[in-house]
Amino acid sequence: MLLFLFWILGVVLIVLQTTVLQTVSYETGTPDLVFILVAFTGYRFAWIPGIILAFSIGWIMDIVAGIHLGFYPLLCLLTFASLKFLTSNSPVKESMYQIPLVGASFFLIQMFFYFVYSLTLPEVLPEWSWALTSKRTALVIVAAMPLFILFNALFEFVQKRKIRSKPFRRRSSESL
Repeated sequence: MLLFLFWILGVVLIVLQTTVLQTVSYETGTPDLVFILVAFTGYRFAWIPGIILAFSIGWIMDIVAGIHLGFYPLLCLLTFASLKFLTSNSPVKESMYQIPLVGASFFLIQMFFYFVYSLTLPEVLPEWSWALTSKRTALVIVAAMPLFILFNALFEFVQKRKIRSKPFRRRSSESL
């Protein structure tokens, strides 16, 4: 149920990102809402459900708005795996590193994929801009703050509901 609910949320974020946010023109573009969802998935989901969610949402985003097919699911899987690996047994309080790590991972993923694009598609590659990359990263960090609060509230609501929905079994006097 949790995986399906966040999958639906991911589809809604894809629709929002590819339609509504495209009409609002920012100088730096729009925040990558799907990336923020994948980062949240890296913090809260187990490995297998997280990989399924990250890949399927990345694949849908790639089909809907991908310029070079196959790169966005790879981006989602790398983001999920790196954040999951970095935060799996961290002794630091979770709220201290979540948002800064989202920004750092977004920045590093942009740099990595610029390098990959320079090797695979150098003829269509725009010029690298530190300022534009920094602005996009700041936009993702600002958008991640309220979205993480929303995602966390939804996650905890579903977890509490799942626990409450399991009725206690009473032993009958015949089985004793």
